[in-house]
Amino acid sequence: MLTIGVCEDQEAIRTILIRGLRQADYEVIVAHDGGEALRLFGPDRNIGVIVMDIGLPDADGRDVVQALKSAGQHAPVLFLTALDATHDHLAGFAAGADDYVTKPFELKVLLARIDVLARRGAACSATANGLVLDPISHSARTKHGQVRLSPTEFRMLAAITARPDEIVRRRSVVAAAWPDGAIVNDNTVDSFIRRLRGKLESIDSPTEIETVRGVGFTMTRRNG
Repeated sequence: MLTIGVCEDQEAIRTILIRGLRQADYEVIVAHDGGEALRLFGPDRNIGVIVMDIGLPDADGRDVVQALKSAGQHAPVLFLTALDATHDHLAGFAAGADDYVTKPFELKVLLARIDVLARRGAACSATANGLVLDPISHSARTKHGQVRLSPTEFRMLAAITARPDEIVRRRSVVAAAWPDGAIVNDNTVDSFIRRLRGKLESIDSPTEIETVRGVGFTMTRRNG
C-alpha cells in the first residue's frame, strides 16, 4: 500500500483528504504544520507522494518542501493551496512542486492527479551531506553548530542542496529564491553565494558550494 504524506492545517480539508485517500487504498501520514511534516516526511520514510499546503501556521510550505528535498526526500510533491496567482504557481514549481492544485478542489480530480504522481515517482536514494535546513527558523545546522539565514539565502541553499551531485543552473537558483519577474544580476547572486559560503564555513559544514563557471552551482565535499 502506497503512503501519501498530507500536510494541511485546516481540519475540514484534512478530514476530506484522509477519507478520500484511504478509500482509494492509500496509507496516509498526516502532519498539521511544517515542523511536524519535517519529522514525519523525512527521507527515512517511504512516501509515494507529498500533498503540501503552503499557508501553514509555522512556515511557508514551499520552504518545508525545499528542506525535505535538501535532506534527501525526493517524493513527488503536490501543492494544495488557496494561492492561485500566476506568480504563486511559478514559486511553487521553483520550490520543487510536481503539481499545483488550488482550493476549492474536486476530490476525484485531486485523487487522479495524486495517482499520476504516485505512478511517476520513483524513490531516490538520499545523499547524506551532514547539513540540515530548518524552514521554520530559516537556519542551517551541522553537528558543530547552527547559523541563521535570510529567507533568500535559505531558498538559494535549499535549491542547491536539494539536487546532490548535480549542477544547479543559476536561473533555477534565482527562480527558487526571488519572486517571478525580479531582475537579479550575477553580482547579486555571487554576493549571496559568498555570504552562504561564509556561514557554512562558520558551522564546519562538510560540504561547500562550488561555482561552475558559466553554468551554476553544485555542492561538493569540503577538502580536509
